[in-house]
Amino acid sequence: MLHNPPKRKSLALTFSRQELALIAVTVIWGGTFLIVQQAMTVSGALFFVGLRFLIAGLLGALVFRRDMVGLTRTEVSAGVMIGLMLCLGYALQGHGLKTITTSQSAFITALYVPIVPLLQWGLLRRPPGLMSWLGIGLAFAGLVLLAGPDAGQVSFSSGELLTLGSAVAVAAEIILISMYAGRVNSRRITVMQLLAGSGFCFLLMPVAGESLPAFHWIWVTAAIGLGAASALIQLTMNWAQKVVSPTRATVIYTGEPVFAGIFGRIAGERLPALAMIGALLILIGVIVSELKPAKATSKAAGKASATTPS
Repeated sequence: MLHNPPKRKSLALTFSRQELALIAVTVIWGGTFLIVQQAMTVSGALFFVGLRFLIAGLLGALVFRRDMVGLTRTEVSAGVMIGLMLCLGYALQGHGLKTITTSQSAFITALYVPIVPLLQWGLLRRPPGLMSWLGIGLAFAGLVLLAGPDAGQVSFSSGELLTLGSAVAVAAEIILISMYAGRVNSRRITVMQLLAGSGFCFLLMPVAGESLPAFHWIWVTAAIGLGAASALIQLTMNWAQKVVSPTRATVIYTGEPVFAGIFGRIAGERLPALAMIGALLILIGVIVSELKPAKATSKAAGKASATTPS
């Protein structure tokens, strides 16, 4: 008598269209780094980020003006909270850089990677799967290598604590987007969070001792271009995270410094060998986090097809 051999569980690598969209905006995100560097030579960080978000918010309000008519209280409150986290992420990191090195800043900011799955578990009651944890571990190790060998020398100075606050703000932004994604209109929430983020940045300027910069075409053109990019990035995040978990999205977002390094290399910069290994670990982390049992893959595909994000 012939017996059917037991079926072995296999791992399948699949990317949903939402995950592919997040990868695409991460590439765009990485490409903005060189532009921001140029803009920072003629403008303060809070002013430039505030202007960038303002242009992005106004652009979104113009393009989605018909959707804005149905704005709800939930979308306003959620937009304000996400906008505050957006602003704090940039402001605290920028202020911390006044007293710590860029490598230390990069290392501490990378802590948002392990923070997100813990917040997802604690606040959303959705524990990440094994492959997601492995992906997070690989991506975090890669970010540490990208930061450099001296980045881990942390002494809990004021600059380091401010940067840690930035990492928490970034993690909170990702979690908040996921918390509200299923209850809000992606277009309206994008406009609200960008305008709120802009307002908070401008309000923090006198607190941080930042003054208005002299007019220069560099920050004007950069703010317009990056404003359009910000609108696209935030809209995609709000849309995609209706389906993609915060942990999985976080692993994808860690690709930002990798793509920044690629664009930097094209522009003539050279990454050290250790940083190249770190970039490779991040890419492996993204792939590993997407590996899931074949049966689970088919079920997830069925759920995704039944979901119609706005």
